[in-house]
Amino acid sequence: MTRHPLAALGLSAVLCVCGAGGQAAEVKVMAANALKDAYLELVPAFEKATGHKVTTVWSGTEAIARRVAAGEAVDVVLVAAPSVDRLIAAGRLAPGSRTDFAKSGVGVAVRAGLPRPDISSGQALKRSVLAAGSIAYSSGPSGFYLEELFKRMGIADQIAHKVKQPASGVQVADLLARGEADLGFQQVPELLHAKGVDYLGALPPEIQNVTVYAGGVHVAAASPDAAGALLRALAAPQAAPILRRIGMEPAGTAP
Repeated sequence: MTRHPLAALGLSAVLCVCGAGGQAAEVKVMAANALKDAYLELVPAFEKATGHKVTTVWSGTEAIARRVAAGEAVDVVLVAAPSVDRLIAAGRLAPGSRTDFAKSGVGVAVRAGLPRPDISSGQALKRSVLAAGSIAYSSGPSGFYLEELFKRMGIADQIAHKVKQPASGVQVADLLARGEADLGFQQVPELLHAKGVDYLGALPPEIQNVTVYAGGVHVAAASPDAAGALLRALAAPQAAPILRRIGMEPAGTAP
């Protein structure tokens, strides 16, 4: 993905403020896959400006939440905001450390080369889902929403036999590209630039669901100050152009 030098310079200036005043540290992060493209652009500038070193483990929101709830310790957890709240309530993340920084809607894609179904309205999407040979959606926030959406549409039982739901952290785009499903749903950034699929667009506004992504500092963080600096950098206004380029919006913008 092309890096924009001016955006990087502006971000670096903010990062100098965010990360100033401490010794270089290693910041260990667990992060949801939906954040990967933006994060991989933002973190090198943070490392350069602060001297900190960031190491990251990628997975799905639900898999990360389970690992942290079970006692695995890192410095920063970046997942859907409701999971951050649950981990704070469970005593795994520090109270007051939740930092919202990005949000994403649900996107739709088909395996590359297949006919492009109509998703222009809720009713059109319903018809396309019923007509699809097989459907895949995630085991994370977007998947939970789609299960409820299909129930509200009255088609959950009709499509149950053709739904594929991969384990948390497995990309729906990979199932589509391998021919294991025809029509797929996941967070927009996870489909927008994926290989082997044709991205159709986001769900229509009347049935769209937006997930807010947030970070929290682990109560056992070895580098809590550096962890806080990373969260502030991710939420800085200068991160907005990068988030938008990969299909997300800053958390503070209007729906």
